[in-house]
Amino acid sequence: MGADSINLKPVESARSLASTFSPIHEVFFVAIVCMGQFMTQTNVGVCLSPLDTVGDSFGIDDPGILSWFMAGYSLTVGTFILVSGRCGDLFGYRRMFIIGFCWIALWSLVAGVSVYSNYILFIFARVFQGIGGALLMPNALAILGATYPQGKRKNMIFAIFGAAAPNSALLGAVFGAIFSQLAWWPWAYWTQAIVALCCAAVGLLVIPSIHHDAKFEKSFLGLLKALDALGGVCGIGGLVLVNVAWNQAPIVGWSEPYVYVLLIVGILLLAAFFYVEFRVSENPLIPFHAFSPDVSFVLGCVACGWGSFGIWIYYFWRFEEKFRQLTPLLTSAQFVPVGPVGIMACVVTGWLMGRMRPALIMVLSMTAFTVGNVLIAIAPVHQTYWGLTFVCLLVTPWGMDMSFPAATLMLSNAVERKHQGVAASLVTTIVNYSISLSLGFAGTVEVHVNNGGYTPSDVLKGYRGALYLAVGLGGLGMFLSMIYAFKGHRTERQPVEAKNEEA
Repeated sequence: MGADSINLKPVESARSLASTFSPIHEVFFVAIVCMGQFMTQTNVGVCLSPLDTVGDSFGIDDPGILSWFMAGYSLTVGTFILVSGRCGDLFGYRRMFIIGFCWIALWSLVAGVSVYSNYILFIFARVFQGIGGALLMPNALAILGATYPQGKRKNMIFAIFGAAAPNSALLGAVFGAIFSQLAWWPWAYWTQAIVALCCAAVGLLVIPSIHHDAKFEKSFLGLLKALDALGGVCGIGGLVLVNVAWNQAPIVGWSEPYVYVLLIVGILLLAAFFYVEFRVSENPLIPFHAFSPDVSFVLGCVACGWGSFGIWIYYFWRFEEKFRQLTPLLTSAQFVPVGPVGIMACVVTGWLMGRMRPALIMVLSMTAFTVGNVLIAIAPVHQTYWGLTFVCLLVTPWGMDMSFPAATLMLSNAVERKHQGVAASLVTTIVNYSISLSLGFAGTVEVHVNNGGYTPSDVLKGYRGALYLAVGLGGLGMFLSMIYAFKGHRTERQPVEAKNEEA
């Protein structure tokens, strides 16, 4: 870690846990923990590639409603992560991790069954699937953070965990396309349910129980205080209402009064959340006192970068399928470079984290997000795939797989072992919530620049407008990361200058 890293003394992880694993046990342990990342991100790709097919089965072609198939899942992944991280701190990461697999299995089953009902049940199932992802992600990261001591080995394990993201989204898109084109789309979700149950069974065997020192009053009131229920209600409620307002506005228009009401109430709840966390709660969900101001730069960069990524991945697929007339399966085939490039990016990031200041890694990742969006935003409709589209797929994975491992590792090393779940939750909350919220921003831009979307050229104009917003978010992330890097550089130079003056 560089000099501009978080100004907190790193906390030792549980050395004994990692040292007790045999090589085979460790392989299975890392694999099943990475499956938490895999199952969470697969749910993005499995819905994205057959989006039109699923919409047609429900008789839906409204872009605003179709975007909810994606945004609803990311919304609950992002908002429930903080509470699930606290549950992991209190009740055990292993227990909550296993429950996460079982929860995803249940609602994947419902998502498939919704084909016999209507799109409302499907969106409802997608929203509840996200709670399973929220249980998996922070507790998976917390298991790794509490198991491995600091060092190159831990860096590489976190990089491997990050590498699961692009490949799982890719595989989800491929299997979603295969089932929708060659069989029946509900089987994509029913297969997920089977895989999730198998992962839960294997996890019970290979993941050790991590003991905690968390103590709370053994009563219902004591449990509510330990969980910071008031803070959780305000935080989750505020995030959900703000997100719903922004994602609903492109469908019904900002002229609808209830959209403003949802937005205002959501903002008030978020203000109440910060008041509760700082002034009221005995056990705040987010230990703000444990973080230095540098954390704000890191999370701000992550929010901008992953917000731009959420827009990029949604409109990339819409552009390929709507304007280049590609089938879901062929689009998935074109998306293949994201997998190997993502693995390469994670390995390189794991190597760089011990040799480069985290701020510089963040600058590189924000640059990759921005350039990737520029390339797809200006790509001509009839240009060959091997032009800007292929280059875009080579660039964007570096943004994902440099920012996520660096941010999670920094926060994991910055907090005590009992707060590993909260540290992991904070990054994954920002990542997933930014993806969902940015789709609402992009939808608003799209409907305001596409002249009603009555002609293909107007629809394309709306797509490009949304992608230009993604370019702006990526550029803002670059700006914040550069400020962070400059600040760290000055902090590093001050002791040297002081020594020179003394000499």
